[in-house]
Amino acid sequence: MFSSLFTTTDPNAPNFHPVSERSDHFGKLEAGDLEWACSGGFVTETQTFYHFLEDETMILCQVIHSSIGLWYPTVQFTCKIYNPNTKETIWRSINVSNFVTPPPGLDKRSCKADQFSITFRSSADPTHPELYTIRANLSDDLQVSLDVSRPTSVPGFKVGNGPKGGFSYFGDKDKPEGYVVHRFWPRTAASGHIIHKGQAITAKGMGMMVHAIQGMRPNLVASRWNFATFQSNAHDGVSAVQMEFTTLETHGRRGPGSGGVTVNIGSLVLGGKLAVVTAETKWPDERQLEESRIVSRASHLNPVHDPDTGYQQPSTLVFQWAGESLLGDSPGDISASLTVDVGNPNSAKGLVEKVDVLAEIPYVIKTVVNLAGTKPYIYQWQNHAKLNVQGPDTLIPGLSHGLEIQGLLFNEASFIS
Repeated sequence: MFSSLFTTTDPNAPNFHPVSERSDHFGKLEAGDLEWACSGGFVTETQTFYHFLEDETMILCQVIHSSIGLWYPTVQFTCKIYNPNTKETIWRSINVSNFVTPPPGLDKRSCKADQFSITFRSSADPTHPELYTIRANLSDDLQVSLDVSRPTSVPGFKVGNGPKGGFSYFGDKDKPEGYVVHRFWPRTAASGHIIHKGQAITAKGMGMMVHAIQGMRPNLVASRWNFATFQSNAHDGVSAVQMEFTTLETHGRRGPGSGGVTVNIGSLVLGGKLAVVTAETKWPDERQLEESRIVSRASHLNPVHDPDTGYQQPSTLVFQWAGESLLGDSPGDISASLTVDVGNPNSAKGLVEKVDVLAEIPYVIKTVVNLAGTKPYIYQWQNHAKLNVQGPDTLIPGLSHGLEIQGLLFNEASFIS
């Protein structure tokens, strides 16, 4: 009767198990990996499509399914359209009604509500075998219709194979108190149209998709996030993607107080093929080697205090990738880096928005996060960028001597606490 008063758990035992420690970085996506889980408890699940159109307009479409304990889940559809030439931003965020997955006759890779539908299906086009169709009526003056397809030569991925591939676990690995998982389509093609204020805008471009789940209260998962998507049509298609988060002090490899662990996963598409998947862990008590065969890093340089948010905004960000080629006909090591100057709070470069997260999320979630005393902000930037890449010439001619690839970069730096 007194067994519950005692514990054999070592207080210094690891209570965070990062997916970036896996040796099998490329994990093949199974059909179930892209299904909506819609789990109970405190779980946030998102599906996000990022695309650059031919005139460099960026369009972001996201579905957010939020479970908050015993409350009925809330589902949002958000859309941001940013034109860097005119600096115009179109933004809609709506709480949808009658969310269903799967819709009749489809599987759980598809979902629908009164205001939108996202349908997954196989395509008859052998060059793009899988397709999402997005239809959204977001207001009287904004409708979105997009087909998003994945090239055959760019498979979707997660870090690590099998049912636990992609997962970082919090707490006991066998009975976790929480988790984070990401599944990617790192290079996609989009076509369709946007109708804004009665005017039809042709939407054709390149981008990516990520399906993510945070299986814990968002303010307990991470203190920081970094995200980057670089896309270029050069050399038959180039993409460089990163997703990074840093745990709170509560979770690390020696229990509470050993946190501040950074998990970074990324990928490189070169010559229109998925060439590398990267994953790296930064432990707070270890210095990362400058030269390493496996690199997946986002660095903030020259931070400046931003009075608008209270956070230290980076003036420059550096993203780095390195790993072994996945391609049997192009073996060898591949590395890439990208540096972007985003200016400072007084003179921003490419700033799309500073998102006050508490102003955008549903009331119930806001209450939970507010109780923790956090004030999260997301910095969003879009800039022209140069990806410096080195690798085997069989992938892209001249790559062994290094190539500078021009493209577009959308990146986010999120501060949670």
